[in-house]
Amino acid sequence: MITQTPTFKGWQLFSLLALLILVMSALAVALQPDLIEGLRSAVRATARSSFALFLAAFTASAFVVLVPSSFSKALVRERRFIGLAFAFSHFVHAVLIYAYGQLNTEFWPVRTVIDNTPGTVAYVFILLMALTSFKGPAHLLGAKAWKVLHTTGMWIIVAVFAYANFKRIPMNAWYVLPFGITCAAIAIRLVGKLAQANKRSQIRQPLS
Repeated sequence: MITQTPTFKGWQLFSLLALLILVMSALAVALQPDLIEGLRSAVRATARSSFALFLAAFTASAFVVLVPSSFSKALVRERRFIGLAFAFSHFVHAVLIYAYGQLNTEFWPVRTVIDNTPGTVAYVFILLMALTSFKGPAHLLGAKAWKVLHTTGMWIIVAVFAYANFKRIPMNAWYVLPFGITCAAIAIRLVGKLAQANKRSQIRQPLS
């Protein structure tokens, strides 16, 4: 188990993650002899990096309660920058999808409004959450509305990830794994919330 506190913090951590995402994307394209296949590989790679970064931010508060350690505390402390790195990864993902669709003319015509709606809704929340991760917009929004936006956004995004992986299981059984991981992350988050509530209730109870 990793327990050492990450060396990179704040914007350094974000910059490192962003650089790794760009390098990974470039390599995914370069290692394929065909540009269209290279873009397709990069789309898949950024989908996975986004998935991993999102789950790290999504489960951070639960892990610090359920498995307290220097690492889980650092995960919570750096959750804002992990979340911003997730937004950056998904922005690169969107750019790659657009480029892939431009070169592969059969991509967009076969997609329906139903196919595009979950991803579009998720991207709206990702954009709003990223913008309100900065002090100015967060202050304008207000603490209560900020909490509602970010809580709602997190659950919508995790639901979109779960749906995206679940619907692909008939095409490739490998998608059972990310779907199962998503379900496990949801369970961890809920158990963490219950543990937090239980902890608060114990603190509030008067000593007999």
